[in-house]
Amino acid sequence: MYPTLSYLATWLPWLYALALVPVALWSARLTKSLWCAGRLAAIAGVALVLAALLQAGLDDQPADRLGLAMASLVSLLALVIVEFSARYLQGESGQRRYLLALLGTLAAVALVVTSRDLYALVAAWIVSSLCLHQLLTFYPDRPMALVVAHKKFIASRLADVCLLVASVLLVRAAGSSELAAVTEQVTLRLQQGSALGWDLQLAAVLLVLTVTLKSAQLPVHGWLIQVMEAPTPVSALLHAGLVNLGGFVLLRFAPLLSAAPVAQTLLVVIGGLTAVLAALVMMTRISIKVRLAWSTCAQMGFMLLEIGLGLYELALVHLLAHSLYKAHAFLASGETVLQVRHHALQPARPAPNLAALLLALLLAALAVVLLDQLWRHFVPAQPLPLEALAILAVGLAPWCLRRGQPFYAAATLAALLSLYLLWHLAASWILASHEPLPDAPLALSVLALGLFLVLYLLQAWIVARPQDALARRLYPAAFAGFFLDEHFTRLTFRLWPVRPLPQRPQQATLTVIGERP
Repeated sequence: MYPTLSYLATWLPWLYALALVPVALWSARLTKSLWCAGRLAAIAGVALVLAALLQAGLDDQPADRLGLAMASLVSLLALVIVEFSARYLQGESGQRRYLLALLGTLAAVALVVTSRDLYALVAAWIVSSLCLHQLLTFYPDRPMALVVAHKKFIASRLADVCLLVASVLLVRAAGSSELAAVTEQVTLRLQQGSALGWDLQLAAVLLVLTVTLKSAQLPVHGWLIQVMEAPTPVSALLHAGLVNLGGFVLLRFAPLLSAAPVAQTLLVVIGGLTAVLAALVMMTRISIKVRLAWSTCAQMGFMLLEIGLGLYELALVHLLAHSLYKAHAFLASGETVLQVRHHALQPARPAPNLAALLLALLLAALAVVLLDQLWRHFVPAQPLPLEALAILAVGLAPWCLRRGQPFYAAATLAALLSLYLLWHLAASWILASHEPLPDAPLALSVLALGLFLVLYLLQAWIVARPQDALARRLYPAAFAGFFLDEHFTRLTFRLWPVRPLPQRPQQATLTVIGERP
């Protein structure tokens, strides 16, 4: 029996949509009480999801755990962002317009994660992008905000075309728009040992292109980096929620992707190259919000690479952890100045040398091998994928650099490994509805591991030898974002020029050294 979503969870998007009515009818002069409807909807959304989780636990039918997990994440983010926005926008004009767009975005995102119909999912994803466009242009007198929103609008509409064509092909092949029917059709073909037809193969490729465009992968990443003109809670909503929707949609269609080698190859190549290049560019940035934006670009690349390798449990852990971290990071970015002042009073630590960085990678690899052996002993039925272990080793290597504090480093590493195992078990339980899927081609695994290793070695060399010829030659290109966004910007403006921008009054500005205007 195919798992179904709790009946209560399906009301989450309509809860946010109903809150639009009192906000639209509220007097714009009563700004203090304007946010009451938004707050009540956010609180009711959390209560509704808790009730849906309880209902799923008591119901005899299998529950759609992935949908419930994402609904829980959306309701939690909605509660935090609505409350933060009410305080952040005090005294600003246009608060009702902002709240209407915010509630519309939340309703559309909630419908994406709770819908069981493909056409409803597609429509909700498109509406979420259109509502987000209103939030990105909340300050219409800021030319940069309009330029960035224009670039995102073009990329999103191209993604919508790919998404619509893919949905038509999927419905044509399955004979129904129900997500369950599409998944069952692919699973049936896998069980029979037959290859997917051209329509399903093309649909998988178009889904990958859709997510690439909507998740700000290179070379269409520029709008995500330059979107800092929008209010801070909009950045939190974008980086913690909207960008991650692509990963969720791909997890919904995991059986389809596992049977489409071309789509898997695109995910690994595009995601891997984006992760490597964005991580290198992030090393040249000093603005906290710009660094966070490049971090999102890189993390989404890693997530797509994991999905391309069939590491769906790791990708789900990555998605949930990244959403929670980015929401906190953007909403707490105002405290960065205080933290910098605090660290400035501390004695500077010398940069680790290359030998220490390589030793850290070796220690992390040994710890992961030990973890794998213990896991095989206690949980032999669910072996950890080799690719996931290698990625985990590279990610944990920096935590082994506590020189002079070996016990602290060992305790931290053990705690992180234990935490990952708990998250992995939770992700496996959430995705338990999927049948065992075929492994990714060996060549893709080798390519992905090679990209991770090259990135770590490059970063280690630059950190250990910042004045070396390699670092000095790489810095200008990395600082310029490898010139990818410039080409995409020229192309978009040539195809669809932006409307005349408002003229801002001349004023004295302070240029931060190390950042481009």
